Amino acid sequence: MTTQVTRPRAATLVPDDRREKFLPTLFGHRFLIVAENTVYTMMERLSPSDYRGGFWNFYEQDGQPLYLAPTSKSRFQIESDITEFRGEVSADSAGIVATLFALSHLSVNYQSDLLAKRYYRLRIYSFHHPEVSEIFQVLD
Repeated sequence: MTTQVTRPRAATLVPDDRREKFLPTLFGHRFLIVAENTVYTMMERLSPSDYRGGFWNFYEQDGQPLYLAPTSKSRFQIESDITEFRGEVSADSAGIVATLFALSHLSVNYQSDLLAKRYYRLRIYSFHHPEVSEIFQVLD
């Protein structure tokens, strides 16, 4: 008997015509404003020398919202008081980390099952990301 390992589908960029529904679906209407701001604040704290705001891409998997990623640079230097990690990661990985930190922080502070589910879904997705090692070094 053989066991087949199934890789999760890759995340895809949310098209412009569906962007307005992404954040409310990811965070829920109750946490929309605080969650979005928390992601941006986490990114500022993770990469104080490189991140200066800007446009973010939204990513989904199988039609469900997954994470946000900044577009202002292709790579970000991570050097923060949040983590012991010091190094450079792609904008995609930086966005995953910022989204994970925000979801974790908010799910605990607001005792939200929705945010906790979103956190675990993104964490599982991260195990199959090309920069999985860097993502989890930043998180640990």
